[in-house]
Amino acid sequence: MKKKKASEPVDYRFDNIVAPATAVGAGAIGIIRLSGTDVITIADEIFYPATTARRKASNLKSTESYKVVFGRISEEGRLIDECLAAVFRAPGSYTGENCVEFYTHASSWIMEKVQRMLLGSAARLLKEGRISAPLRMAAAGEFTQRAFLNGKMDLAQAEAVADLIASETEASHDLAVSQMRGGFSGELRSLRQTLLQLCSLMELELDFSEEDVEFADRHKLSNLLAATYVKIKDLADSFALGNVIKNGIPVAIVGAVNTGKSTLLNLILKEERSIVSPIRGTTRDTIEDNVNIGGSLFRFIDTAGIRHTTQTIEMMGIERTWKKLKESSVIILMLDATREDAISPSLSSVAEKFDAKKQQLIVIANKTDRISLSQAEAVENLVREACKKLKLKPQGLISTSLKKEPESSRKQIETILTNIGNGFYADIQGKTYVTNLRHYQALKDAQSSLERVFAGIDSNLPTDLLAQDLREATDSLGSIIGEISSQDVLSNIFSHFCIGK
Repeated sequence: MKKKKASEPVDYRFDNIVAPATAVGAGAIGIIRLSGTDVITIADEIFYPATTARRKASNLKSTESYKVVFGRISEEGRLIDECLAAVFRAPGSYTGENCVEFYTHASSWIMEKVQRMLLGSAARLLKEGRISAPLRMAAAGEFTQRAFLNGKMDLAQAEAVADLIASETEASHDLAVSQMRGGFSGELRSLRQTLLQLCSLMELELDFSEEDVEFADRHKLSNLLAATYVKIKDLADSFALGNVIKNGIPVAIVGAVNTGKSTLLNLILKEERSIVSPIRGTTRDTIEDNVNIGGSLFRFIDTAGIRHTTQTIEMMGIERTWKKLKESSVIILMLDATREDAISPSLSSVAEKFDAKKQQLIVIANKTDRISLSQAEAVENLVREACKKLKLKPQGLISTSLKKEPESSRKQIETILTNIGNGFYADIQGKTYVTNLRHYQALKDAQSSLERVFAGIDSNLPTDLLAQDLREATDSLGSIIGEISSQDVLSNIFSHFCIGK
């Protein structure tokens, strides 16, 4: 690599980088990853391959790509660790650059010591002119960012790497793998290519504008755009499910004050996450947490109790309760079995905001330990009659005491939620879902641009105006896969990655 003159600005993209690729903490193995033009030379300074009776020791600079070598890391004759080293030569590596990985024992002291040794050796080698760029600690996501910049993956695939790392269920894992392997990118490239061809025809018309030639027949153009628009709209619409698969099925726990909402959240999470108190109105804001039930990820939201109040803060909490109810896929309505007079009003208030096409309902009549068996049966009948009248079809009606029968209650709830989760995630194999908000916004921008094209065709707008909107739609799709991107966008995306990836 050409050395930069002192007057030239430093381009940190060409630095050699190093970072731990495993989380900090106790464990058997710790991985230290390096990437850059000179990292094999740098790593070779501190690593000494072991010799055997049959083979003489060789250095890392002569080690073949994809080979793992056993040896030791030493400093002035002092053994730091016995470990493995793997060499990946450009361009056949994750980043597309030369890479080295050390697999050491996971001692935090060893990991830190090895990194300090590498930085020190690199500084000396740079001073001696034996390497062309310094070694520094990698920024968050910089290894994957280099993979993108070196053409190893597009931007959508790079973002899928972060999703894969964060996946907590089989469904979110499968979606991340599909996107990482280019399934989503392939669809976008096909759509973008169609728009580019139409843009080219319109640009050609502009070149021959004085001769009044029409290369893009408006009727055919409308038909082609309509097909492309439908596909873009379908991808944008898939975000509703894709976001749920990625972040968990949102479950809002709602009901009047002091019905046991916080007790239910703590029971499901198996920890004291929410304050439980006999004092009414304890929960003033929403409390959220995730839990895996039956292989499906659910995001539970404990909300403020619904009641008439004049307290400003509590009123704000109740407003947030209704907002979360509308945003949730599953509603758990908590009822106080000792208050029959409040059952119908509670069901009615939920029914007003409930969307049967998009949401599932579970009704729990709590505190049955305080009433007789016959009264509990009467409460169940009252709930069923009220639901029938309001045209609500709950996925489950549970009559219980969360306080006296916690394990039985949790088992009943988890059974219902497992069935809901299985139905929710059914038939997603082989389908493309948008899981990233940035992608969704770009698709919506492309939709808006195409809608302007349709309106322009109907209004017989000039070709140059139609072409401008088409270019904007094309650019919106290109921004998803990184064919059109700014440094600010890239910095924002990769800053959310973990160090070492």
